[in-house]
Amino acid sequence: MDASDEEQHRGRIVVGVDGSPSSILALRWALKQAEATGAEVEAVHAWEFPISFGTPVALLPGEDIAAEASTALAAAIGKVTAGDSGVTVHRRVVMGDPAGVLLSKAKDADLLVVGSRGYGAFARSLLGSVSQRCAQHAACPVVVVRSAEG
Repeated sequence: MDASDEEQHRGRIVVGVDGSPSSILALRWALKQAEATGAEVEAVHAWEFPISFGTPVALLPGEDIAAEASTALAAAIGKVTAGDSGVTVHRRVVMGDPAGVLLSKAKDADLLVVGSRGYGAFARSLLGSVSQRCAQHAACPVVVVRSAEG
């Protein structure tokens, strides 16, 4: 690959951001990696309608989950990018299963970065694990970042 090819191919790092401490650390890690490699970052916040025991939960009038997800993503990015690192960050808010959305967005990415909340085996068996599904099924390398709490 010559210099002109390298300039054309700016790497793309997809990172899952849900506002949790581990996702903030994952975003911070992805930005540092992007800064070191010249890649762009695609910060993805996937959301679903709340479900309670298999039944959709009634939303309060004026509740806009997509807008709240967008605000949460912007706040997370703002926390991590207080100083301008020069890394291009694309924001994506997508309705859908978080693992499925991340796997879809990362199918042609250079790297997928996710946080891990560190649930125990019992909770993970009931809830599933986004980071585990991503690590097992992604078409690109995956970095799982754990918080100190996990």
